[in-house]
Amino acid sequence: MASADLRAELECSVCLNIYTDPVNLKCGHNFCRDCIDRVLDTQEGSGGYSCPECREKSEERPALQRNIKLRNIVDNFLSAQPDQEESVVFCTYCVDSPVPAVRSCLHCEVSLCDKHLRVHKKSPEHILCDPTLSMESRKCSVHKKILEYYCTEDDICICMSCCVIGGHIGHKMESLDEASEKKKETLMNVLKKLLKQREGTEERVQSLQEHRREVEEKAAGDTKRVSALFRELRRRLEDLKKRVRGEISRRAELVSLYMSDMIRELEVKKDELSRKMRDIEELCNLTDPLTVLQESDTGDLCDTEDDTEDDTEDETEDETEDDTEDDDKLLHDGGGLDVAEISHTLHTGISDIITEVNVSFYIQGAEDILLDVSTASNYLQISDDRKTVSRSDIDQNRPETPERFQDYPQVLSSQSFSSGQHYWEVDVGGSDSWIVGMCYPSIERRGDQSVIGGNNKSWGLYRGNDRYWVIHDSNGIFLPLNISSKRVRIYLDYEGGRISFYDLCDPTPIQHLHTFTTTFTEPLHAGVCVWGGCIKICGGNREL
Repeated sequence: MASADLRAELECSVCLNIYTDPVNLKCGHNFCRDCIDRVLDTQEGSGGYSCPECREKSEERPALQRNIKLRNIVDNFLSAQPDQEESVVFCTYCVDSPVPAVRSCLHCEVSLCDKHLRVHKKSPEHILCDPTLSMESRKCSVHKKILEYYCTEDDICICMSCCVIGGHIGHKMESLDEASEKKKETLMNVLKKLLKQREGTEERVQSLQEHRREVEEKAAGDTKRVSALFRELRRRLEDLKKRVRGEISRRAELVSLYMSDMIRELEVKKDELSRKMRDIEELCNLTDPLTVLQESDTGDLCDTEDDTEDDTEDETEDETEDDTEDDDKLLHDGGGLDVAEISHTLHTGISDIITEVNVSFYIQGAEDILLDVSTASNYLQISDDRKTVSRSDIDQNRPETPERFQDYPQVLSSQSFSSGQHYWEVDVGGSDSWIVGMCYPSIERRGDQSVIGGNNKSWGLYRGNDRYWVIHDSNGIFLPLNISSKRVRIYLDYEGGRISFYDLCDPTPIQHLHTFTTTFTEPLHAGVCVWGGCIKICGGNREL
């Protein structure tokens, strides 16, 4: 495993082989000298040069620095491989002391070191190539002769006999060098395209990574804000609880003091009445008439009697009734507590907290979308408030203009969005076949390319035949989920390049259906297509 990991570290990212004569760029990345030279050659005339690894750019062709340390590591690694000696081609003539070959002769079927190469015959039939152990692969399998030509019609390397007596008579031939150079040129063109594609892919990856970091940072910030919000809510609610409880205690204490005073007065009155009752009972128990009649305090006793005088009787009854009514009212009103005032204090305090919370943590509301009649198909009816669109079999005879949809029952919103985050909601319960989404204003107004989602200028959620799709540029994605409610939400994050669709499946949580990700190049309008029934644009009272 360690050897495999080291080998992976020693592989050139261009050719994917072990480094050969490794060099490095200013950014620190290493490549085979030949590999990076070819890459830099392809970048000539493009206005600059860039590293294939990190895309660091420079206006001038970068200087290549030989990495001697890495070269030594590569040599040590290769020398430690058990099969390394088996792959080395040795000179055929150096029998006593094996010497690595520098060339092989296909005619003689021998490999030569520098010494023997200098004395080797150089006649045309002696074809030299890189050292190889498989010379048979360089010869024709039919005639056993050296492969010298390339048949462009059959895409195969052939020998001279194949050209004269074989099955390639009359075919167009090229020398191996010529065919090889053409193939290299083709491969270099492919390499240029692949480099551009990889560069674009890397830029997209970097963009998505940056967007992911932004989302994570925003989520972390929102989490902190929400945590702080709930801490503040708990603090404010605790303060409000203390305030309301204190108000209740204060009012209860006032009522208690008032009732205590009333109780003391009534106790004194009760004692006075008891005394008079005892005096009257004593007089009533006397048997001597003279004593009863001559008692000097009977006037005071008679002043409180109910049957002395009419005026006294009326006044006593009124006073008793007033006292009784006050006592009953006190009991029926909750013991004298002003419940309505306490409730008002509680609700006012909660309302103030909610208002301050909404200010400190902005809650987005649904956009007030209005339909643009000047874009509406003549087979659509638009309500007076421009929020309901209905399919009609009767031509509305609106004037034909470049803005009006001709072949599909569609309409756009009058508002456009070129920045920020927005959402709008639509009640689709009145139709079984519809498309809702977002469109560029440059969308076609007639022909097959004008339907929402049928081009690269619109994104839609489509319902038809009791099935749901999301569609863009005529590419539909079937949604296995059913929209359980009659209301859907379309969410736009312009800078983030996202259009999302949601099912507002009340009372369950909002269900995400699909998100398109792209880079917007024009303002966006809300778009609606209705093949039957009606659709209504509505405001939102739920949050994501």
